[in-house]
Amino acid sequence: MQFIPKSKSRKYRIVLSRVLAVLLMLFVALSQSTWENRSSLFTEVVFLAGVFFASIASLGRLWCSLYIAGRKTKSLVIEGPYSISRNPLYFFSMIGILGVGLSTETIIIPFVLVLVFALYYPFVIKSEEERLREEHGEKFDKYVNAVPRFFPKISLLNEPQEWPVDPVVFRKHIISALWFIWLIGIIEFIEGCHEQGLLPVVFNIY
Repeated sequence: MQFIPKSKSRKYRIVLSRVLAVLLMLFVALSQSTWENRSSLFTEVVFLAGVFFASIASLGRLWCSLYIAGRKTKSLVIEGPYSISRNPLYFFSMIGILGVGLSTETIIIPFVLVLVFALYYPFVIKSEEERLREEHGEKFDKYVNAVPRFFPKISLLNEPQEWPVDPVVFRKHIISALWFIWLIGIIEFIEGCHEQGLLPVVFNIY
C-alpha cells in the first residue's frame, strides 16, 4: 500500500504487531519443536527456508521503501514494486511472517501466523484503498483495474531510470525492514538457551 499519514488505526496496528511479536517470543521461549529430536535434516531444511523467506521479505520491503521514501504523502506511487502489486509492502510482510514462523522449526506456528495475517490484513487493505480512492479518484480506479491487489504480476513491472529518495526517511525504513532477520536471531538465541538448560521447555509443538 502507498504511504499514508499515520492514523489512529495505523498506530494501533503498529502497537498490535509489536505485542504479537513479544507474545510469539514468549511462546517460543516456553516451547520446543517436536521435530528437534526426531529429524535434524527436517529442522535444518525448515529453518533454512525460514531464513530465505525472511531475507526475501527484508529485501522486498527495502525495494518498496525506496519508492515511497521522499514522496509526498498524497502522491500515488505506481512504479517499481507498486507496478506489479497494489500492496507490495503487505505481500512482503506476509513472506517475512512465514519466514519467522518457519525459523521456529515447526509447522503449526507459521500456519497460525499466516492465518492471522490472512484474516486481519484484508480489512486493513480495504480501509486504506478507500482513503486512496477519496484522494485520487479516477486515477486510483484506473490503477485498481490495471494492477492486482496483492499477489504480484511480474510482467507488469515498470521501473524508471531515476527516482527521488529522501535518505532520512529511507534510513528509518531500513530499520523496519530488518525486523524479520532480528526476530530470527532472537529465536535462535532462545533455542541456544534451551540447549544449554538456561530456559526450561514447558511443552513441545509440531
